[in-house]
Amino acid sequence: MSTDAAVADVSAYSFEKAVAELETIVQRLERGDVALEESIAIYERGEALKKHCETLLSAAEGRIEKIRLDRAGKPQGTEPLDG
Repeated sequence: MSTDAAVADVSAYSFEKAVAELETIVQRLERGDVALEESIAIYERGEALKKHCETLLSAAEGRIEKIRLDRAGKPQGTEPLDG
C-alpha cells in the first residue's frame, strides 16, 4: 500500500478506530516477528494513522471552550480556546 493510499484509507476513521489500529501496529512492530517489507508498509500506515489522530485532536481542541472570567474572577461566559 502506498503512503498516499494509506492516508486516504484512514481519512474516514474515527479517532478511536485509528488509535486501536495504531496500537495493533505498534504491538506487531515491537514483537519483531514481521518481515522487513511488511514492517515498512505497516510503519507507513502507522504514520498515516498518527497524522490522522493529530488532525482529529487539533480539530477537537479548536472546539473546546474556556471560561471567561471578569475582573472579580466570576464566570462571564465562554470563548474559543484559541480566541
